[in-house]
Amino acid sequence: MIKKTLLTLGLSAVLASSLFAKDSLMMATTTSTDNTGLLDYLAPKFEKDTGTTLKWVATGTGKALKMGGNCDVDILFVHAPASEKKFIDTGFGVDRQQVMYNDFIIVGPKKDPATVNGLTPSAALQKIRDNKANFFSRGDNSGTNKKELSLWKNANVDAKSASSWYVQTGQGMLVTINMAAEKDGYTMTDRGTWIKYMSQKGDDNKLKVVVEGDKTLFNQYSVVTINKDKCSNVKPELAKKFTNWVVSDATQKTIADFRLLGQALFIPNAGK
Repeated sequence: MIKKTLLTLGLSAVLASSLFAKDSLMMATTTSTDNTGLLDYLAPKFEKDTGTTLKWVATGTGKALKMGGNCDVDILFVHAPASEKKFIDTGFGVDRQQVMYNDFIIVGPKKDPATVNGLTPSAALQKIRDNKANFFSRGDNSGTNKKELSLWKNANVDAKSASSWYVQTGQGMLVTINMAAEKDGYTMTDRGTWIKYMSQKGDDNKLKVVVEGDKTLFNQYSVVTINKDKCSNVKPELAKKFTNWVVSDATQKTIADFRLLGQALFIPNAGK
């Protein structure tokens, strides 16, 4: 009788825990949404509003897309539009929607040894090449790295063939910025991560923005749901729940209100 009662209680506990267990959405995302603290800011609000727990892996957009193709996640939150559209063309991605944007910038030593301050991206990169000034690239197939390589191509510079001044870190954005600072070098970053870096370094910051404002530096972030027809294990209903939530007027305002040093890290633009 005692054994039966304990067994019944045990089964009841399991059923109760299953009943009250929260749904869990798995996301692959770029490092900037994580490094800036945006997802730590949004996740508890999403859980409160929907009852769904948001979990994520922060990596370069190239690796995030690969995780989607491997059916390892339910949704992507990334920033490489051309690659995202190719991913959708493969049939693995559906329901791509814009969420927010910021811009890319080139930062370098405050003394600006290559004298590139205020130049266009192409002119700046050509001068960095001509002066063999240290340039630190993430080299990780991330959205930022893809954009950086396209800017070198636009400048008619084969940076990857360089051996001494062009350094591929294979690291995330914050680490790469730190490496540039330590070696008096230049790098390209998204503005959100740069603001986060400035907030961490304060008066010890050795770098400044040298190139900004060009239309080629626009940086769009979007969500893409993984197609259940390709990946039977994914949860498109939860992905849709997040998509609807993140593009809603209330969440768009929440993103606009996310600031450091009095500056917006991302500008919402859902439906535009």
